[in-house]
Parts: sequence; C-alpha cells; structure tokens
Amino acid sequence: MSGTFIGMPAFPAAARSAVRDERLRANLRHATHTIRDKRARAVAELADWAELREAGKRIKDRTLRHLDTHLLQLEEAVTAAGGTVHWAADAAEANRIVADLVKATGETEVVKVKSMATQEIGLNEALEAEGIRAYETDLAELIVQLGEDRPSHILVPAIHRNRGEIRDIFRTEMGRWGRPAPEGLSDSPAELAEAARLHLREKFLRAKVGISGANFMVAETGTLVVVESEGNGRMCLTLPETLISVVGVEKVVPRWRDLEVFLQTLPRSSTAERMNPYTSMWTGTADADGPRTFHLVLLDNGRTDTLADEVGRQALRCIRCSACLNVCPVYERAGGHAYGSVYPGPIGAILTPQLRGTASEVDASLPYASSLCGACYEVCPVAIDIPEVLVHLREKVADRGGKGHRLEKAAMKAAGWVLDHPGVLAAGERVASRTRRLHPRKLPGPGARQWTDHRDLPALPAEPFRDWWRKNRAGGPAEPTSGPVDEPTSGPADEPTGDRP
Repeated sequence: MSGTFIGMPAFPAAARSAVRDERLRANLRHATHTIRDKRARAVAELADWAELREAGKRIKDRTLRHLDTHLLQLEEAVTAAGGTVHWAADAAEANRIVADLVKATGETEVVKVKSMATQEIGLNEALEAEGIRAYETDLAELIVQLGEDRPSHILVPAIHRNRGEIRDIFRTEMGRWGRPAPEGLSDSPAELAEAARLHLREKFLRAKVGISGANFMVAETGTLVVVESEGNGRMCLTLPETLISVVGVEKVVPRWRDLEVFLQTLPRSSTAERMNPYTSMWTGTADADGPRTFHLVLLDNGRTDTLADEVGRQALRCIRCSACLNVCPVYERAGGHAYGSVYPGPIGAILTPQLRGTASEVDASLPYASSLCGACYEVCPVAIDIPEVLVHLREKVADRGGKGHRLEKAAMKAAGWVLDHPGVLAAGERVASRTRRLHPRKLPGPGARQWTDHRDLPALPAEPFRDWWRKNRAGGPAEPTSGPVDEPTSGPADEPTGDRP
C-alpha cells in the first residue's frame, strides 16, 4: 500500500472532497444499507440479544480492570504451550520485533491474515524497508494492496470499489505481484473470486512465514482465535513453518467460556451470519500440526494511556464488528479514507485520537466527525457509548486551545455572564427584537456560515417572551433586574418537597 494515513488533511477538508465523489457515495450507500439490513434481521432472531450485549460489555470491562493480571497469565500459558511472547510498547518496537523474526528465518516473503493491528503500525511498509514483501491474502485486502490503495472499512476494506474497478485492478496489477489475471476476466463475482484464488494459491504453498492478528486471546489456555469468512486465514495459520501474531493487549479475555458470548455476537453484528464460516484457534505449537514456531507480539501503542481514561477506555471493548460504520450517516457520505486512520467511522473517531493523541490536525478533528445521532451506540454489540466518548474527547480538544476554540470559550464565558444577570439579558432581548429586520440571514465567519448555508436562522419574535407574559398573564412574575433568578416557592399544587430517588 502507498503512503500512510498520517499527514492527511483534517476530517472536514477530507470529507468535503469525498462527498463530491458520486461514484464513491453510490458504492458506500449500496454496501452499507445492504449490510445493515441483513444484520438487523440476523440480530432480531435472538430473543436474548440484549442480554448477550450486556454480557459482552461486562466481560470486557472486567477484563480491562485487571488487564495486567490477565496478560501475565496469557504469557505464561502461551510459553507453556511452546510459543514465545514479545512485548511491544509502540509501533516502532513491534515492527522491529517482527522484522527481526522474519529475517532470522532467512525468508524474504510472508503471507498475511487480515489484521487491523498490523495496519495500525504500518507493518507492511516496515517489512518492505527491510527487503521483505508481505502478501495480503484476504480478498478485500488483496484488492486494496494491488490498487496501491488504503482500507476504507473495518470489515470490507475495499467497500469504496465496485466490481468494474476491481476487475480493472486485477487485470493491470496482478501480474506485478505474481500470477496474472486470466484473459478476458469479467466483473462477475465468481470470476473475480476465482482469479484471486488462483493468484493466492501459489503464495500459500510457497510461504514459510505467516503473519496474523487475532480477534481474541484466552488467558487461561493461551489460545488465540481468528474469525474470517474466506478460509485464507486458515491457510496462513496452518501452512507456514513460522507464525507471528501481532495483537493489541485489549484483545485478551480471561476464560475459554467467555468466547461463547462473542462468537454469537460478532458474526451476527459484522457479516449478519448466525455462525462464523471459519473460526481458527491455536494454542502454542504441536509437532505434527501447524507451524513449528509461534511468536506472539503483544502490542500497546497507546492502549494503556487509553485505559487510564475512565470515559474513553470503553473504546477498548471494541470487537471490530464494524456495525457502527454501517449505520453512521457521516461515514456513509464521507467514506473511510476521510478519517485518516485504519480505524474509520464512529469507532475510529474515538479510538484513533486516544491511540495517537490529538496533536495533529487530523486527530484533533476526529471527535467532531459525528452528528451525535446515537445510531452507533444502538448497534454496538458491546454497548460502547460512542456519543459519550465523542463529547468527552471534544472537551479535551477544546481545553488544548486553538484559534477556533479560544473564540468559542470567550463566547461561552460571555454568555454565562449575561445569563447570570437577568436585567442585561432582558435588555438584550428587547434590542434584538426591535432590530430584527436588520439581522442578516446568514451568520458571518466560515465556521458559522457552514450552518446557515443549508438552513435558515430562526426568526426572532416581535417581542421577548417575558414582555408578552406581563401583558397577557395577569399577576405574572415581576421582571427581575439584577442578580440570579430565585427558585420559585412551592404552592399547594406543587409536588411535595424532600429527597426523591
């Protein structure tokens, strides 16, 4: 893949460009609506979905509270089963560990299972710098790699491409990476899948090193779990002599029985399937089955900093189902590339700024890449309150200052003073009403004008409500002139006073 996400423009600029691409919007609309409709039907089949959702949330929260204990137990179990555990504090350390492990085998090629963690750290680019070529074997990831593109969706990385575009990529690029596409390749899904199968088959049979992530790690047994829909993952996990798995530390679960919950919620919430087609599990090494050498690289890369935030840490519950992307009106129109991260959509808007910080313009803009409609929270299978975290992160970004935020702070401070002085507020309301014919129809300034370019400013009434009340309601309250507004006293019709639950 070309380039990295760092250095991209902030979300507003990137989204402005993306929404003008009519083909992109059509591709996204068709794909997201199809996936979310199927998901809704699959979830509705389970009478206890709400209970499963709550169970997943509690398992994740309990694990995160004792993460250090579970990770040490995991390391002990993996080591006892014949594996080797490495700890990586950041992306650079993880890339160095993996590159050294591959070079120690003498190989210059690796096959990869789809992995968000390895995309997060830029592993493919790091290996290429060391003279090692990494081949993506997931169909969508293959399309992205051949097209020198970037993933734009967690579950369907090539969601922004249609069949005609994929056919053209296969025809022109497959030959540079290995077996070329068949002559006369059409855009039929069956023909495209067969072309990918033939292209990848020679790589599976030749590769001596496989690289994966993991959906879950079981602390009590040292077992890693990968769920996928094509079977390419199982080829990568069983055929190579050496397997290297790079996994975020938050993917651990304490017990084997905890998988029962997630292996029900993840397939239905991601691909709308009752049961995942390929669920591969491995525990260390075995003499007669699978890789002879297994390395587990446990990746931090900002996760412990995220864990320290009592509100933001719930993002670490994420099981990467991508349901939040498929219901998000912002993602549907802007696409994944606009987020400047391998984690797009609502979950990316809260996870990326915590993993990378908000020092860059793009990361500081991500908490604002939302309408706060709450649809993401409603579909999340582990009940991550994404809107709550978005507002929390917006507060953090605003506290750091900056031109726009300084102006906003000053405006809020002035508004607070006015609201604390009712006499000043009343005078301002009268002036505003009497000059209403002179008011502009659009607000000044680029930020405010974005609102009034597409909506009308509310018309001010001819007189303030307090004046109307005094004229039309006999015995209405006298207008206060200064000081805070007193609380009204209870009358006979009021509810009884006292503490209430």
